[in-house]
Amino acid sequence: MSDNLLQRSVTTATARNLANTTKTSPKMMSITPRWLLSLLPWVQVDGGTYRVNRTRRELPKAERIGIDVSGGVASFVPESLRSVPLFSKLPDPILSRMAGRFTTEEVSLGNKLVGEGEGTNKFYVLAQGQVEVLSKGVHGSDLRLALLSEGEYFGESDLVGDRPSEVTIRTITPCVLLTLSRKDLDAVLAEQPNLADDFQRAIAEHLALQSTVNRYGERNIDLVSGFAENVEIPETFVDYSERPREYSLSAVQTVVRVHTRVSDLYNGPYDQLQEQMRLTIEGIKERQEWEIVNNQKFGLLHSADPAMRISTRYGAPTPDDLDELLALVWKKPAFFLAHPKAIAAFARECTWRGVPPPTIDLFGVPVITWRGIPLVPCDKLEMKNKYSGNRWYGTTSILLLRVGDADQGVVGLHQAGIPGEIMPSLSARLMGLDSLGVASYLLTLYFSCAVQTDDALAVLENVEVGYYHDYDHRGIYGFQDGSGI
Repeated sequence: MSDNLLQRSVTTATARNLANTTKTSPKMMSITPRWLLSLLPWVQVDGGTYRVNRTRRELPKAERIGIDVSGGVASFVPESLRSVPLFSKLPDPILSRMAGRFTTEEVSLGNKLVGEGEGTNKFYVLAQGQVEVLSKGVHGSDLRLALLSEGEYFGESDLVGDRPSEVTIRTITPCVLLTLSRKDLDAVLAEQPNLADDFQRAIAEHLALQSTVNRYGERNIDLVSGFAENVEIPETFVDYSERPREYSLSAVQTVVRVHTRVSDLYNGPYDQLQEQMRLTIEGIKERQEWEIVNNQKFGLLHSADPAMRISTRYGAPTPDDLDELLALVWKKPAFFLAHPKAIAAFARECTWRGVPPPTIDLFGVPVITWRGIPLVPCDKLEMKNKYSGNRWYGTTSILLLRVGDADQGVVGLHQAGIPGEIMPSLSARLMGLDSLGVASYLLTLYFSCAVQTDDALAVLENVEVGYYHDYDHRGIYGFQDGSGI
């Protein structure tokens, strides 16, 4: 419009001064659905401490050996050899001497470390990389029994026996191995007169104990069945763990400060104190979900038993990998928990194989499933290694949970009914006013998480989320004959 034209109406810029502005409440990008908090059953913990009583394990369970890699050199502390059940009762002097005899070996991809029917007389600890454990099936094909990764081990029985190996073990990535040969072990036991006797006694005690326990390491319950007469009924009892694990409620706290002048004068159309509280509580609940996943003491990633941890076969999460998780948590699995990019990577693998996963409605949102179990997205399962261009790349983990106290599953812990409660186990207390007229409110959330039995939680590790398939030669929709749109 030219400047010489006469103004014929009030301008929109001026008219806005007389109009009301429609406002929204404050929005925050970091708010997520937090479905994990909704799906976990919550148990009331009145005393502030939750004790998980279990039956006593007579046989130590296998743990991963903690490997320290610094300066390109892999090592471990001698005490970590007790993570190997066969070595759990060895005296400290023997463990120290054994740890000092380990040598480092670097092995390339595709090398056979142990052959079926062969004897290596060597104990291996994986410092880096992955190896595959295979066995011949009844039809002559190689069947995969296990996939071992960092901290896992094999060949310990070869140090104390001469039975040929029943499996084939080969590397599927370049590996760094810490090894102890039978010759080195014999040299250790020959250093002092009594070491060999102590070693044999500890091994014999462990082997004798194996015949009295079940596959979970618990004492067998002696029973008799059948219709035979004049059979003496055995006596038995179930022993409990002497040191059950206890979970103390953790706390997330912060102080919200609001100037009284703000809350007095600028409360329309939104209450300033209420909005400050709401947004802060959203941040507290986000931190609660992060702690339940990642906390070093009670977080799900750190609470999974080593026997319930598996690695992906090829990096990308495949239907086979999720089936392996279901084989571990087969007693009433409730849901998978995965980063959204891990779910997308799994969906790509399903599309590539022509088995798109079905969806179900969860809290009003479509969620994909596998074998009827929903894959629940959670961005608290963080990515490792790479962050570029405001996007995450690298590896993550996928969890599978069984939940509920009745099913010996995973449960959330809280204490409802605390003073000043505004939500279950979340309190807000006025701390007072300072000399400047600023009011302070203490917000506190008490919570924790407990895994009641080891088989209630499994973890799929080393999940690569950055792999994409090339569909050019198969058509847009990936049909094998190349047809498509």
